[in-house]
Amino acid sequence: MTGLVIVGAGGFARETAQAVADAGEFKLLGHLDDNPALHGTDVDGVPVLGGCDLVHELTGARVVICVGNPRDYAARARLVRRLGLPADRYATVIHPTASVSATSEIGPGTVLLAHCALTAAVRVGAHVAVMPQVVLTHDDVVEDFATLTSGVRLGGGVRLERGAYIGSGALVREGTTVGAWSLVGMGSAVLGDIPPGEVWVGSPARRLRAAEPPALEQLATETVGGPLT
Repeated sequence: MTGLVIVGAGGFARETAQAVADAGEFKLLGHLDDNPALHGTDVDGVPVLGGCDLVHELTGARVVICVGNPRDYAARARLVRRLGLPADRYATVIHPTASVSATSEIGPGTVLLAHCALTAAVRVGAHVAVMPQVVLTHDDVVEDFATLTSGVRLGGGVRLERGAYIGSGALVREGTTVGAWSLVGMGSAVLGDIPPGEVWVGSPARRLRAAEPPALEQLATETVGGPLT
């Protein structure tokens, strides 16, 4: 069985560790985290082996990066750039209760947690986080580094551009686009297109302010798995 290391040791990383155990496809070797206080400890029974750069020594292990939160949802993109690993080092983790249609595509480094559904011809890019109970319907496109937190529902033909963050329970109307590195607040109802780099909240969702993910300009021009068109 191929070994796997999870970069990060926070909530999303712990949830991914459970998905890895439930799926049984990889042997989970441990977490990597840059917080030295965690090194040598266990998180939910899984060891923290050392800092993130240890991936370069664990050459036989696959990798998945599980960091980021609403205050810093560009963290995965920064780590991918910093580590500089080839795409084939990255694993795709899919919980066994996830429903993924045969016509859907999932990129490297992406995680699908429990009870999410990809119905028909859904395309999900690289290093995307899909939390429990998310529903992606026909012809949705989710670009690299996007985050869909628990209970998100996308209508058909929705496009989430690079790095978009969709809060828990948000609904996105069919045929709409959420721009790169924009954030949609929890419980929002998105009825029209959202420009890049903005925060929208409410039902119906309205602009709150500009988003401020670090290094937005630099991250916006980088590619991982190739463009999704």
